[in-house]
Amino acid sequence: MTDNFADIRPYTTDEIPATIKRLLDDNSFVTFVQQFQPQINIEELRAIFNQIQTPTDVHRYCGFPLLKWLKENKTDGLTFSGLENFEQPAIAISNHRDIILDAAFMNYVLMSNQMETTEMGIGDNLLATNWLYTFIRMAKCFIIKRALSQREMLHALTQLSAYIRHAITEKRTSIWIAQREGRAKDSDDKTQESILKMFAISGNSSFIENLKSLNITPVTISYEYDPCDFLKAKEFQLQRDHTDYKKTKNDDVISMKTGVLGYKGRVHYAFSPCINTDLEIIAKQTTNRKEQIATTANLIDRYIHANYTIYPINKIAYDTLFDSKRFAAEYSADEKKAALNYFDGQITKIDLPDVDVPFVREKLLEMYANPLKNYLQATEQQ
Repeated sequence: MTDNFADIRPYTTDEIPATIKRLLDDNSFVTFVQQFQPQINIEELRAIFNQIQTPTDVHRYCGFPLLKWLKENKTDGLTFSGLENFEQPAIAISNHRDIILDAAFMNYVLMSNQMETTEMGIGDNLLATNWLYTFIRMAKCFIIKRALSQREMLHALTQLSAYIRHAITEKRTSIWIAQREGRAKDSDDKTQESILKMFAISGNSSFIENLKSLNITPVTISYEYDPCDFLKAKEFQLQRDHTDYKKTKNDDVISMKTGVLGYKGRVHYAFSPCINTDLEIIAKQTTNRKEQIATTANLIDRYIHANYTIYPINKIAYDTLFDSKRFAAEYSADEKKAALNYFDGQITKIDLPDVDVPFVREKLLEMYANPLKNYLQATEQQ
């Protein structure tokens, strides 16, 4: 039987033994693991991997212990709400802050509540090493191809759409995917209409019916602190000052490492209901496909925005950015001082010879103010 998804799908249970052998034979993988656990040797690592028989076992024996350690050492708590809304199989579509942890922490929540973990979409531009490509496919990730010609991109999107539909409707497994390509570096989270078009390509019915069969469930991720905020501010200045600026693979590696190992404060995941009922309403409102796509994107945004957890730093950033006192009664002088000191400290981490302090400061403030701005707009509409 032809495997139409062989180059993008996660590895199957049958492929796990050979995949593990490739990983453990790769010295760069072993060296990477020892950055986190210097005391571990190859035999101990082999003993851990010998427990793995299925892709879900990779989450259970590799992911869960690391994520538990990150939760206890790099956050002030990982909480969730609305988990009863996540009826599998479904697409969990979320805002995108951290390259690795957005999907990983969600799966930690699922594992902690005895629920099946999701498959996860990851761009091939992030796969800087052979071992990473091997490991993420073993860990229930599917590949999203980037940087292709127009003709190649159409084929890749068709294949991706077909795989997502296959995963939901035939494999009966849920997936996580970000609402947009790449992270929203200013935290102004908006769903790309092209993502919704991609979902619908593989269906045999109307746009609305094609989406309904995928059980799309918006998920809101709220980090109190973004460890990569100073890297994002740096990128904003580089983009402003150099029209030909492009990130390197090493930049992505630095962002991944900073995001995983940096302090995140409090973290909350909020699961909204599946949007199928809303999609039926949209279908009755308009038969114009373009309008249906735009309205669906706005609907997902509204769910994500209305479920943000708003922390004091968001209110302080909002008041500072907009020269406002709207939330002044909701945070203390000490909290304001700590937040402003935090922004100053993050600016000192930006390793550019000519840091434009007012510019990058404004960008940092926007990152923390935008979730609150969008929350206000979403909840005032209700």
